[in-house]
Amino acid sequence: MVLAQLGGSISRAIQQMSNATIIDEKALNECLNEITRALLQADVQFKLVRDMQSNIKKIVNLEDLAAGHNKRKIIQQAIFNELCKMLDPGKPSFTPKKGKTSVVMFVGLQGSGKTTTCTKYAYYHQKKGWKPALVCADTFRAGAFDQLKQNATKAKIPFYGSYMESDPVKIAVEGVERFKEENCDLIIVDTSGRHKQEAALFEEMRQVSEATKPDLVIFVMDSSIGQAAFDQAQAFKQSVAVGAVIVTKMDGHAKGGGALSAVAATKSPVIFIGTGEHMDEFEIFDVKPFVSRLLGMGDWSGFMDKIHEVVPMDQQPELMQKLAEGTFTLRIMYEQFQNILKMGPIGQVFSMLPGFSSELMPKGSEKESQSKLKRYMTMMDSMTDAELDSTNPKIMNESRIMRIARGSGHQLRQVMDLLEEYKRLAKIWSKMKGGFKMSKKGDMNMNALSRNMNAQHMSKVLPPNLVKQIGGVGALQNLMKQMGSSKDMMGMFGGGDK
Repeated sequence: MVLAQLGGSISRAIQQMSNATIIDEKALNECLNEITRALLQADVQFKLVRDMQSNIKKIVNLEDLAAGHNKRKIIQQAIFNELCKMLDPGKPSFTPKKGKTSVVMFVGLQGSGKTTTCTKYAYYHQKKGWKPALVCADTFRAGAFDQLKQNATKAKIPFYGSYMESDPVKIAVEGVERFKEENCDLIIVDTSGRHKQEAALFEEMRQVSEATKPDLVIFVMDSSIGQAAFDQAQAFKQSVAVGAVIVTKMDGHAKGGGALSAVAATKSPVIFIGTGEHMDEFEIFDVKPFVSRLLGMGDWSGFMDKIHEVVPMDQQPELMQKLAEGTFTLRIMYEQFQNILKMGPIGQVFSMLPGFSSELMPKGSEKESQSKLKRYMTMMDSMTDAELDSTNPKIMNESRIMRIARGSGHQLRQVMDLLEEYKRLAKIWSKMKGGFKMSKKGDMNMNALSRNMNAQHMSKVLPPNLVKQIGGVGALQNLMKQMGSSKDMMGMFGGGDK
């Protein structure tokens, strides 16, 4: 993840300050200097970083703080608030309403991932019940219409464009009118980009905007753009009424901070970030949870939302009841593997847990973990109902294991690995028996769960390389103590119950 390095540097600076025996002016300055250095290295604009540092110093006046105050907490709160202010213009962007036609126009430089982002945006809303449509008004780039057509067909989204017409304004108007007649409630217009800012690009954007009268103009920015981000975003804002920003290619190694400067330049919020090439690698951007994850403080509410998204509400009480009884079958394991894969990239999911950051998930290990889960599921597809629902590991004799290996196209050793994994997880769940409770609202009781789960259990659940990078079981034990007070932490960082 682009900002993993930035998040890691800021987290370490805060941790070093927290470890200091006395929190004095020197400790505060060292912490702020480290954070400043990290932000500048990530290409965040100098003025924004300087303002943030001076604001924190104004808020945290150590001499005025009484002896009873928790100075660490006050400093952390100030850092959190200032980072949020940097990313939050203070006003929401236009939000499309289901059933009411909205026109959304996408602008940005060529190569920023604009056409792919249009489809991702349409696909995201389609899954939420909208009826989106795509219009290709990019007549400058050869192959633009072919790309949009291919993406839209794959996502089963209606599209409009022309190989013959060279006037982007005419195509945009015709496309918007057609989809209004077809009662589409989200019409997305993809406009031309250029290799650099030039008068012809801005004039064309103005003409398309005047002709289609979009409800929202979204500026798409490549996360690797660097220090040029602020000036570039400002130039687009002066040409058309940019109302929101989407930052793309956040899965690479680019520094990424420069793109976040676009918020200050356009005075418009980031609404989504692109985290990969695939259609579903597209995250809604929410400032407080994002900064909380950046600081290694996690995002419990987002984590629980992910769980509720993939596990239907009517299935949750039944699952919790089985686990409360200590019942853990291969079928339950299969269903949980399915849920993990539905939750999205594993690195993203881990970053929602307090103390973890994307920096802890080495490049390549995420895909390896997902491949392993899929491999196990393929083997379980070759099992009978009796095998999947049994709680007795002895049912798996040699002839059954050989049959499963042949049926799934895997080696005998791989099936044995799957069964070892099942035994390991079953043992952990049996020790946590009774820790799974559901509230009246249908939410999991995380306090009861955390009481029954210690660092030893957690170290067996997590990938070994992750535990090693955290600093071993001892470091994990400290993390679990933090997680025990996650409600307090999320309250401090703007999350939790309202």
